[in-house]
Amino acid sequence: MNGKITTFFADKGFGFITDENGENRYFHVIKVQNPELIKKNALVTFEPTNNTKGPSAYAVKVQAPSKYIIIANERIKISSIKSFHTFTQEMPAKADVDKENTVLSVGLLMNRIRPQATEAPQAMETLRMLSITTFQNLTHTFSEHELDIDAALQALKAARL
Repeated sequence: MNGKITTFFADKGFGFITDENGENRYFHVIKVQNPELIKKNALVTFEPTNNTKGPSAYAVKVQAPSKYIIIANERIKISSIKSFHTFTQEMPAKADVDKENTVLSVGLLMNRIRPQATEAPQAMETLRMLSITTFQNLTHTFSEHELDIDAALQALKAARL
């Protein structure tokens, strides 16, 4: 079963895990395979059991934190992140034809081929952007169309702790 350590009393050697069903389970440090990784909010796997006081866990294994973060299918090493910030940018609002799900007519094709007499002003939209710069001077830039900016920022802040 999977869970997350919600409380750990290092001086007493026990804590509590919230399992995937939302139930709190007691665990003791002697039941943990890798006690050096125990910390609050660490993800764990364990075997559920019950003791005289209620639900508990044994054969607890703390999952080692990942060295990478994945944002919009880009795998970025956490220790190589130099900085990150958000900004807004004006982008043309594209009204592209969905070529897989649209039957193109001859008139539509001819209008795209034939030069237009007057070019209509293209509509613009303001997008939130996220920029991540690494120590190798690579910059990854993502728009709010590619990912949830707030969730990505939260993941970046949590990974840097």
